[in-house]
Amino acid sequence: MEAKSAKQFNITGPCVPEKHYMLPVLPRLPGVNEMIDNENYFILHAPRQSGKTTFIKALTEKINKDSQRYALYCSLAILREATDKIEAIDLIVSRINWSIKYSSVDTIKHKVFSYDTLSGMSSPDTKIQEILTILCLDLDKPVVVFFDEADSLIGPGLLTFLTQIRDGFINRNDLGNKFPSSLALIGMRNIRDYLSTNHPDSVGGHLASPFNIVTKKMTLANFTEREIGALYRQHTLATGQVFEDSAIAKAWYWSEGQPWLVNALAREVVTEQLNNDFSVTITKDHIDEAAEILIKRRDTHIDSLLERLKEPRVIKVMDFVFAGTKGKNIPIDSDDRQYCIDLGLVIKNDDQSLRPANKIYQEVIFRKITDQIEYILTINQHKNMWTDGKVLFISNLLKEFQKFWRHDSRSFPSRYKDFAASKYDEATYTFMLLAYLQKIINSGGSVHRQFSEGRGAIDITAIYNGHEYLIEAKLNEKYFSLEDSLKQLSGYMDTAGTNEAWLVIFDRDLEKSWDEKIYWKTQEYNGKTIHVVGC
Repeated sequence: MEAKSAKQFNITGPCVPEKHYMLPVLPRLPGVNEMIDNENYFILHAPRQSGKTTFIKALTEKINKDSQRYALYCSLAILREATDKIEAIDLIVSRINWSIKYSSVDTIKHKVFSYDTLSGMSSPDTKIQEILTILCLDLDKPVVVFFDEADSLIGPGLLTFLTQIRDGFINRNDLGNKFPSSLALIGMRNIRDYLSTNHPDSVGGHLASPFNIVTKKMTLANFTEREIGALYRQHTLATGQVFEDSAIAKAWYWSEGQPWLVNALAREVVTEQLNNDFSVTITKDHIDEAAEILIKRRDTHIDSLLERLKEPRVIKVMDFVFAGTKGKNIPIDSDDRQYCIDLGLVIKNDDQSLRPANKIYQEVIFRKITDQIEYILTINQHKNMWTDGKVLFISNLLKEFQKFWRHDSRSFPSRYKDFAASKYDEATYTFMLLAYLQKIINSGGSVHRQFSEGRGAIDITAIYNGHEYLIEAKLNEKYFSLEDSLKQLSGYMDTAGTNEAWLVIFDRDLEKSWDEKIYWKTQEYNGKTIHVVGC
């Protein structure tokens, strides 16, 4: 097959405006057509770079090509800096009018007007309702309106906007359907969430009424592994370049179908690693290398996600996720949990506990937080203590960590008070252990971790010279029994195919002496050697 030029290649998905190599976007949200047919008002929310805008623009185009309705797409992104009510409403009106002016439908274009001369446009409390009524007036079809980036609205402007939409919705039949038949608010979060964030008193009270007309909230799903393969095969059809099945599986492993990551992995391999040499077959090793580059580079999309880790609501939830804490009385508010899901930071396991949304986010988050600690750690790094060049002496390393932990752990709040890690109470020990291991092992190997709220532990795999070393870390025996821990780790060892592992138990009981907390016990369990390391 003749290869195309590099300029024609751009694996996009629903997150990039180009139309090369796109999966059909409309099937990603089953039920949306029924919502519009039933003349519902609804919310579409999904994390950043998950394809919301591309989806809504495609849906707008499809509706306008059909014969039953008109559709108008209007972005409110410009309102991010608008805190004043009058300014916000004026900007919304100007954006609606701009969208009308540049609509692809001539009938809609003719509705553009000089709104300053109309009597109903004199007050910010009626402007939105007035312009949407004028838009629908005398049209031969009902109108569907999509407000993208709706969560850019804050403060009084948000309440005024929602109140006018609600009033128009309630009275639309009395007006002879001179108001949008269906309307959607699109953003990163559920509107209830960002309304309550700006006006905590509104939820549960009378101010909640502006959004109680919403019939349903909807969200875009990530790609499945099969859809990733279909997307990558479009590139194969265009260029002849093959993605091995194992490469597609690796892309799923690292991204779990997050659209921006799916595309970024492929783009990194094809354009950066291989310099658009389409004769090279793409393997799982290429994808692994691309994932590591994305983790280290921390593009804008990932950096914006990391900024969320500073928010109190996020800290409350992620603290227990990072620590793997479990227990029936974990004090996490359900709205805060949903907020973190909506942001795309975490997803639910089958048992409804939370874990990082994908492996790339997981690695970036932990490295971001532990890098600060690792940088200032003072450790005896004499290589002969940790390795003979072939294997790691993990027991030596963890014995030195016990000494470090005994000396340093109680000074953590003051010594690291400016670090992100100091904000996380439950996960403090996790960050310290990982920073310590990374300081040593990353010079010739790597450290990988698995964690999830409710597991009661984090699983750490140190890799050096092709050898894997399993370490499980747990916080306080009040969350588990030693027998259960040994059983859990033994199963983990079976999966990994190893006969030796280390179980690190952190005890933060301030009433106990260090002599009680610091211990080393080597046990045989189901024919395996497990070193129990007290800290």
